[in-house]
Amino acid sequence: MSKKEYLRKPEWLKIKLNTNENYTGLKKMMREKNLHTVCEEARCPNIHECWAVRRTATFMILGDICTRACRFCAVKTGFPTELDLQEPERVADSVALMNLKHAVITAVARDDLKDGGAAVFAETVRAIRRKSPFTSIEVLPSDMGGVYDNLKTLMDARPDILNHNIETVRGLSDRVRARAKYDRSLEFLRRAKEMQPDIPTKSSLMIGLGETKEEIIETMDDLRANNVDIMTIGQYLQPTKKHLDVKKYYHPDEFQELKEIALSKGFSHCEAGPLVRSSYHADEQVNEATKHKQMMLEKAESEAKEA
Repeated sequence: MSKKEYLRKPEWLKIKLNTNENYTGLKKMMREKNLHTVCEEARCPNIHECWAVRRTATFMILGDICTRACRFCAVKTGFPTELDLQEPERVADSVALMNLKHAVITAVARDDLKDGGAAVFAETVRAIRRKSPFTSIEVLPSDMGGVYDNLKTLMDARPDILNHNIETVRGLSDRVRARAKYDRSLEFLRRAKEMQPDIPTKSSLMIGLGETKEEIIETMDDLRANNVDIMTIGQYLQPTKKHLDVKKYYHPDEFQELKEIALSKGFSHCEAGPLVRSSYHADEQVNEATKHKQMMLEKAESEAKEA
């Protein structure tokens, strides 16, 4: 039997590591406070830039064992046995200690919990607000089972951005994701906007799994039809040989074209590039969303006066 062939990574995917004292100090603090980051668990290619240069990190709450086994993700899967109710305070203490301008809070999927972890998510937002009132907060939950009350619990805590990833195009969704459904993710994003119209919503798409350009554009249209404000597009990178193969490495020029298409469709902000991940430059995205919202309000007021 012939050996399986794998695509070789192109030059533009090579990463320069920067493990300065900011990086090592932050890693030490995470371990001391028994905190998890998606930066480490999901093997994010930007961990050194974010930790060492931008001094940002994405906290992963609700433990480090996910109840789902998506075929693109390196996070551990299994049956969680604990729920740490003190975790929100520890995360908030770390955000304050780091003096973060913007904090991203994500989590493993906890389908074993009736509320999908919504209460711990909400308390983490409130704890950060108490200890770091000037820090903007982005939340990145799973679909929490698609249960309306779970999402409402989270949105009532009023994060600055609600981020939920569509991950891939409709035609590949069932193969790529575990339990999550394409249309349920769209509904989740739409309901979040209906609950809190002034809070920007965001979603991320990874490409290189075998999708077509037409399918990528269709996904953009689906997100905009459900009032999603911000989009990120990045290259899928196979975490281990047990995960889905990379079918294509997109060139940076192709990402630039996709970014321009996304902006032309009305997204207030779009990050697109080979190493872009959902939380990449998240602090800039909340600023852009705020500016876009103000611009649209001023435009509406101007049109109302002219009428």
